[in-house]
Formats: sequence, C-alpha cells, structure tokens
Amino acid sequence: MNNKNYPVSERRLPAEWEHHDCVMLAWPHELTDWCYMLKEARDCFARIIHAIAQEECVLLVGPAGLCLPSVREYAFPADRVKFIDIPTNDTWARDFGGITVESNGSLSILDFKFNGWGLKFASNHDNRINRAVANLSGTDKVFEAPLENRLNFVLEGGSIESDGCGTLLTTSECLMSPNRNGEFDREQLTSYLSEAFGVNRVLWLDHGALSGDDTDSHIDTLARLAPHDTILYVGAGDDDDPNTPSLLRMREQLSSLRTESGLPYNLVELPSPDPIYDEDGMQLPATYANFLITPNRILLPVYAQSQKDFLAEQILKIAFPDHEVVPVDCRALIQQHGSLHCVTMQFPVGAIAGIKDGKWVENTTL
Repeated sequence: MNNKNYPVSERRLPAEWEHHDCVMLAWPHELTDWCYMLKEARDCFARIIHAIAQEECVLLVGPAGLCLPSVREYAFPADRVKFIDIPTNDTWARDFGGITVESNGSLSILDFKFNGWGLKFASNHDNRINRAVANLSGTDKVFEAPLENRLNFVLEGGSIESDGCGTLLTTSECLMSPNRNGEFDREQLTSYLSEAFGVNRVLWLDHGALSGDDTDSHIDTLARLAPHDTILYVGAGDDDDPNTPSLLRMREQLSSLRTESGLPYNLVELPSPDPIYDEDGMQLPATYANFLITPNRILLPVYAQSQKDFLAEQILKIAFPDHEVVPVDCRALIQQHGSLHCVTMQFPVGAIAGIKDGKWVENTTL
C-alpha cells in the first residue's frame, strides 16, 4: 500500500545500480554456521569476489587468524581485494553492513543496530563491524564518509529497496516484527524511514514469503526495484508449492502500487526456482531476486536448474540492457538460508578511502 507523502529531505538513499567504490563481504570461517561445509561456502564466496573484482574493489572482513590463510589460497587480486581483521559471527554483510546516504554532495554511512534478524542468532560481533571499520585510521583507514550512529533502531540492509529518487520499498512482515522495533506502528516506522533515508514515499508489501526464510520476508528475496519504474518480483511456483498463495497475493498487491507520477509500475516476473531442500527435508528460500547490481554487471544467483536459471538470466538482460548478467552458482549459500545479495553490501563512490581509479592504492594484506 502507498502511505501519504512526506516532505522531501535533503538526504538521498542511492539506488544500487549507481556507481560504487567497493562491495563488502565477510569471509566464512570455522566459528560461523558454515563450519560443516566450509570448503563449499568458501568456493562460492570466492566465485562472487572474483566476479566483483573484475570491475571494482572488494572489502573483505573477518578474524585474520581464522580467515587469511584460506583467503590467500584463492589468489584474489591485491589491487582489488583488501582484507580487514575484524571479529565476525557470520557472513551476511547485507544486513550488518553500513547503509550510505547522500546529503548535499556529502556521504554518511548509517550504522543501524543488527540483532540477528529479530534475536534469532548471535550478533554481538557483527553488530560492531561498522564501528570497527570506522575506527581504522592512517594508512589503514577505510571509511572516507563519517559513520552516523543509528543504533537505537534495528534495520537490515536486505529489508529495504531504494530507487534513488525518493521511494523506498519494504515489507511489513520484517519491519513490523516485534523483536526488531516492536514499539513502532507503521506510521511511526514510515516517519522514521523518511527521516533517516530522505525518502518521501514508503511502499509497504504485506504479502510474500519464502519457506525457510529466517529474515521475516526481506524485500531482497521477493521484489527488487530497477530503473525506469520497474519492479522485478518472484513469481508463484507450482500449485503444491507452499510459497504460491503468498506470492500470488504479493503479485496482486504489486499491481496496485503506483509510481510517484501515479502510474502503475512495470512489473517483471522472475521464475520461482524448483524447491530445494536441506538434509532434514526443510524447503530452502531459493530465489532469483537476490541478485547484486554493480555498475556494469548483474551477479545472478543460480541453482543448477538449467531452464529456470537461463530464463532468469534472460529476464534480467531485458530489465538491465546495459549490464552483463553473470550467473553464480549459489547452491552452497542457500544451505544457510540466504543467497548472493545477502552476503554483499555496496558503498557508493566517495564513501571509501584508499581507492583510486577503481583499485586499492595500498594493500599489504594479500
């Protein structure tokens, strides 16, 4: 549903397809939930990092003693990949990473509270990562933009989508979760988001859920904003798929949303992957909506389902005609109930120190 318009702020939350300085990831190690399948997880992360590093920088975080030996085995280019020694609980950088906003030509990195998706998982280290990076100085300095304390509000990056022009797309299931900001009603949440991100419209989806999703329906698993008033969304699967009823209701609600000029959005349906199950028979939240947009490429998660993987790739080529679509096998990531977008967080140009002409100026870690 559309809420009332709020005054336009000087702030702006850039769209993901705008130019970046770098993308942050956290490396899997023995103390993360990847411990039982560490090699498969690291291979998947390496594929993602190599794909990003072909066109822009990567900031990789993790405890050095547990991570650096294995990181070096993958021969990442030192001028594109920089490692920072920081304790981590897990690897979902989209949700604990800082969110960058622009204001009158200056950037700020917002540091929200991360509480493990509504107190489901440990987050004591991950909730401190942005401050740890911000405290680096001298030749180790990484954040060029100042860090803005927003720790009185729980927010994960995967729960919001921006078109860069004042519209935010989110889900009520996640943001209204009682274990996040339960004291806020929808109107108060809308007002807060408007102030924090400078948006003048918040579009709320009340439907849409994937079996096995720990995030309470993050928007980046369901529907993604794209240029030219386009929304790509996950279509319903077979009638016997438990996700189908909710996804059908989501599609109906998406068709009722309007752009700022009052027109319907261009809705583009992505296929729903065939169900994937874990070893206990639980359905996992596989989705093609969890792609990463870089300045010239789309990194698309795929799941060894040749027909549907190909269809998703072709649809993204139509939605992003100026981008190369790069499929990345993410069957390992889905085993921990996330995918490609979930493990990445982009920082716009000007947010990061030590980068020149798309490369790290000084890097002695790799």
